[in-house]
Amino acid sequence: MDDLAGFLRTRRARVDPAAAGIPVNGHRRVAGLRREEVAHLSGVSVDYYVRLEQGRATQPSEQVLDAIARVLGLDDTECGHLHRLARQPRRRAKAPGGRVRPEQLRVLDLVTGAPAMVMNHRLDVLAGNRLAGLLFGRPLPGLNVARHLFLEEGEHGLYADWDTCTHDVVGHLRLAAGNHPDDPRLASLVGELAMGSERFRRLWARADVRARTHGRKSYRHPLVGPLDLHQENFALPDAPGTELLVLSAAPGTPAEDGLRLLAGLGTEAATGPSTDPSAARSVDPSADPAPAGYR
Repeated sequence: MDDLAGFLRTRRARVDPAAAGIPVNGHRRVAGLRREEVAHLSGVSVDYYVRLEQGRATQPSEQVLDAIARVLGLDDTECGHLHRLARQPRRRAKAPGGRVRPEQLRVLDLVTGAPAMVMNHRLDVLAGNRLAGLLFGRPLPGLNVARHLFLEEGEHGLYADWDTCTHDVVGHLRLAAGNHPDDPRLASLVGELAMGSERFRRLWARADVRARTHGRKSYRHPLVGPLDLHQENFALPDAPGTELLVLSAAPGTPAEDGLRLLAGLGTEAATGPSTDPSAARSVDPSADPAPAGYR
């Protein structure tokens, strides 16, 4: 799903040679830095850098990788991604399971004034409170935020900042692919998105990586209108890559009124009838087998 050569190639193309101290005389046939220029600026031989970019250099030192990261102007997230890609094959991190502990479900039930969800590294919603179901306007079991964003809602749907969201989601999935290269369900999701969305294919080819982080999230809800919310993420220590996300509204804002109005809506109108109340809160996405992935 992810490879060192593609990542380094796209990062090299971003660097302005003049800003890196490389004299630019006439037309250059490639964007950014050449491989030999990265090698020179990093203090390694051209042959070693070529082998590294091709995945043939085993166990490169942290000093070498940090030097390359500095030349390429990588941020902390990209630098960590480079280290993981350069050290494959290695002991692979096991993909987190899809089970949510009963204690975590109780915590979700305690959050009554804001949408709250448990989400894994694939952006599967594993569990959510009633308000989260009302926000998305559908049952939470089976909801994958990336699929919802690219294949179901589209540019004029629920996500007001659709352009930014698409960059963030693809960057997150790229990062997840580096952390879990052997996860067949993640590979299958990437393949599905690539086949179904031209925008996803273009963004995936950029090889950008982004860490999921807190910040502003804006929605266009069909029943209550605009909702400008703040997303706060809480890592779950017993399930690496899985987080509790809470979407809150600032006091006294239209978004707070909107959430209050949303909370007053009937569950039946937003999520449909269910004979099992717990079914709308928790799902185990690892239960279904996945087809071969996209690489």
